[in-house]
Amino acid sequence: MDRGRVLDVVGTAARLGLAAVWLTSGVLKAIDPDQTYIAVRAYDVLPPIGVEVVAGILPWFEIALGVLLLVGVGIRTVGVLSVLLLLGFVAGVSQAWARGLLIDCGCFGGGGAVAPGQTAYVQELLRDTGFIVLAAWLVVRPRTLLSLDSRLENTGRT
Repeated sequence: MDRGRVLDVVGTAARLGLAAVWLTSGVLKAIDPDQTYIAVRAYDVLPPIGVEVVAGILPWFEIALGVLLLVGVGIRTVGVLSVLLLLGFVAGVSQAWARGLLIDCGCFGGGGAVAPGQTAYVQELLRDTGFIVLAAWLVVRPRTLLSLDSRLENTGRT
């Protein structure tokens, strides 16, 4: 297998892996909007109307990112949006940790206040850093297998 093909396979794994992340997190938030509101509110950085807007939009934004990655449309753009969203999550978790808040991130549903010793800030930050690496790969090299973008590129439509 040549180097380009290997990089395409790595990109495909990054694209599909990140799609699974966004679809899972978005669906888990969408099916429990009340808990999503509690999770967003727990970060204690937004006014009530901001919490409502973020809790209402975030699940559907994540699902949209996941669907676009799954079919392979706008891979570089979705990669950029993913990096930005993930950096926002890192900032949110970091400020909660720095302020001594005892919360679960709510990244995959749930979220809100937790008992002392039940936070997982280091794990959450490491996980999100890994997801940023996947998204950054797609920004730098969006070419992947089995994507609508590559089909359009191969037919000369891009």
